[in-house]
Amino acid sequence: MPRPLSELPKAHLHLHFTGSMRHSTLLELAERDGITLPDSLVEDWPPALSAADEKGWFRFQRLYDVARSVLRTEADVRRLITEAAEDDKAEGGRWLEIQVDPSGYAARFGGITEFTDLVLDAVQAASRDVGIGMAVVIAANRTRHPLDARTLARLAAQYAGRGVVGFGLSNDERRGSTADFAGAFAIAERAGLALVPHGGELVGPESVRVCLDALHADRLGHGVRVAEDPALLDRVVSTGVALELCPVSNVALGVYSDLSSVPLPELMTAGAQIALGADDPLLFGSRLVAQYATMRAAHDLSDTQLADLARSSIRASRAPEEAKAGFLTEIDTWLTSEPPAS
Repeated sequence: MPRPLSELPKAHLHLHFTGSMRHSTLLELAERDGITLPDSLVEDWPPALSAADEKGWFRFQRLYDVARSVLRTEADVRRLITEAAEDDKAEGGRWLEIQVDPSGYAARFGGITEFTDLVLDAVQAASRDVGIGMAVVIAANRTRHPLDARTLARLAAQYAGRGVVGFGLSNDERRGSTADFAGAFAIAERAGLALVPHGGELVGPESVRVCLDALHADRLGHGVRVAEDPALLDRVVSTGVALELCPVSNVALGVYSDLSSVPLPELMTAGAQIALGADDPLLFGSRLVAQYATMRAAHDLSDTQLADLARSSIRASRAPEEAKAGFLTEIDTWLTSEPPAS
């Protein structure tokens, strides 16, 4: 019998703030404030999604905005972060980097600085109380002006070393010009932050290339479609740029037809550094351990290969080096333990 994946130590590097919310929490908070949710977030959950065209992405974004609207109080924010930590800890998570765009909450919580202070305080408390390492990635929105991204980059730089470890760029990568955000990423780079833009999911290898050339990406949010360009994949491997793969959301959004089509084995064979992530469990219906389980089933991965994926997630993280060493030792222990009897 294969070893239980919930006991495999791992890092979670691709988890969005709103999208990390438990479905039960969404329903409870909506009922509290009399918010009417669409059927796709209630009895038809998880929703049927596709981002193959602009209409499909708009529907995805609309559901995301509805979910964001139920977070009304500081207690709601703290609850979301604590529950995200608890869910990852229960699934073998040792380190979690949660990604948030403070501008999406600024109006309700007194501004981007005030909201960031709240998130960082909640992350510190959840990390201590739950017993899991945690940090924050501040992300800009591709659909907004690049000057807004510079504001967020300066905010992230202000908190570098105080809970913020990275700067990202999210939303529909088919919108706008990625290169226009180079100025924001230069600010984050000077502050020593991890540069983690989304790229190479809805758009092919050309999206990966511009993230490398213009934004100097250290990790790629998704990046899965680099598999379509062997020369570019060699570049990613040789420079040590990590890929934050989210297989379940790739299929849900129509990037691949099924889980067996996700090119994980090809990327692993090439030597890519890969960290599996859940992306938005609230909308895709699966959390961290499900990414490992679905890839195990779809590609017949051995426990040794799964341990290698977990090691990659740890190495690609911004966890302290001493903590990384401990996590890697725990993975070795998992792999050398006796598998359960059939």
